[in-house]
Amino acid sequence: MLTKDFAEHFASEWIRSWNCHDLELILSHYADDFVMSSPLIALVAGEPSGTLQGKAAIGAYWKKALSQIANLNFQLECTLVGVDSVVIYYKGVRGMAAEAFFFDSSRKVVKSCAHYA
Repeated sequence: MLTKDFAEHFASEWIRSWNCHDLELILSHYADDFVMSSPLIALVAGEPSGTLQGKAAIGAYWKKALSQIANLNFQLECTLVGVDSVVIYYKGVRGMAAEAFFFDSSRKVVKSCAHYA
């Protein structure tokens, strides 16, 4: 079971890695074969399902997104903890967002789902 301390540390590190625009650091939070779904995947990556799998595919999507949004900056608003998941509620360039992260036993993200206001 995940703890509040783990969730808050993860959220802080996740926000920091994005605000540094450090793709390698961002990807370090994830398992090699993780799955991500986001409405922006359809727009940025051209994948109509809105879902990508694996560090290579998602890393390419994030690299493209980072190149398109030079002023990317996230502000953490709230962190919620579940049994094996964490939800981060944050303010992004486009407004409010929430992302759910599901973890494996080594505390790497195996699935994430992004939601936007």
